[in-house]
Amino acid sequence: MTTNSFPGGSKSRVSRAGVNVRENVATPDDLAVIEGWRAAHRGVLNTFQAVLRTRTRGTNVTVAQRHKRKRTIFDKLQRLPGMQLARMDDVAGCRLIFDSIKDLEKFRTSFHKARFNHKLRNDPGKYDYIKSPKDTGYRGIHDVYEYDVNSESGKALTGLYIEIQYRTLIQHAWATAVEVIGFITESQPKFKKGDARYERAMAFASELLARAHERMCGPFPNMTDRQVPEDFLALDKELSLMQTLRGLNQAKSEISVKRNTILIFSEAGDLETRSFRDATDALRALFELEKQQPQSDIVLVRAGSSDEVRLAFRNYFSDAREFIRLVDSACAKLSGHTPAKKASAPQPRGKGG
Repeated sequence: MTTNSFPGGSKSRVSRAGVNVRENVATPDDLAVIEGWRAAHRGVLNTFQAVLRTRTRGTNVTVAQRHKRKRTIFDKLQRLPGMQLARMDDVAGCRLIFDSIKDLEKFRTSFHKARFNHKLRNDPGKYDYIKSPKDTGYRGIHDVYEYDVNSESGKALTGLYIEIQYRTLIQHAWATAVEVIGFITESQPKFKKGDARYERAMAFASELLARAHERMCGPFPNMTDRQVPEDFLALDKELSLMQTLRGLNQAKSEISVKRNTILIFSEAGDLETRSFRDATDALRALFELEKQQPQSDIVLVRAGSSDEVRLAFRNYFSDAREFIRLVDSACAKLSGHTPAKKASAPQPRGKGG
């Protein structure tokens, strides 16, 4: 019996191709190895999204999946010199969006008890950015699973990773706004690049949303409730950030009922969408578009409906309206000084606060 080889040939071959990309000496063979390795994650995504959809059926949980963008993979290799490409654990990603922290934690606890061979690779508390928010303001929880099945068809995918992101609607609104800022300004607060004032403003915004809508603290637990909106609004006065976000027009591009959708965000800020019934056709088109439009942000996504695509990937539609609404109400609420609870002892409440 022959042993199915690791996608791309071997883990060492994939990582060597990643090193060559980092050093700007990648050959066509290196790029072909990386394409084959990326493409193999489709099977992992399909397996996990099917499991997650089954387990969330009849709930308000939104489930979506995406392949990590080629540009983002290459940027990550540059940012993290010690990163081995074959061990990059978020090339395939499933995102779950919940009404509340309580719903999120209940589902995640249950999912950790699921009876399958796929291995949870992290300690449950390692990537809990709700209890320990990132200094950028990012809040959410990540889990990394290693794919493992007994079927002959699936054995070739053994050892590939998938990241599951858990967010509430509040946390998702913030994360969407950070991505939008990366599109419309010269700065990337998500990666601490560019004007540091955007990064700090969004960190304050995270604190606002955590306190006002989820009764928790964010990255600045020692600030007073009155101080948070004051500092945010002072920075916003310098940056005109909220005014800029209010002025954005939601992209009018239609999302087809076909479930595999490629979102193409050009340098000029235009959004184009292409939809496919067949996932293999979509993946082939993705790789071709990446070659044709190397300066565009291109991502292949899938969700249960066009509305779910828009919700899960709002950043591609320049849609920060929910973030604006939540920040406005949070500023009003915290100016009235409703004390927040410490993040270490969360007391979540229902949808939207």
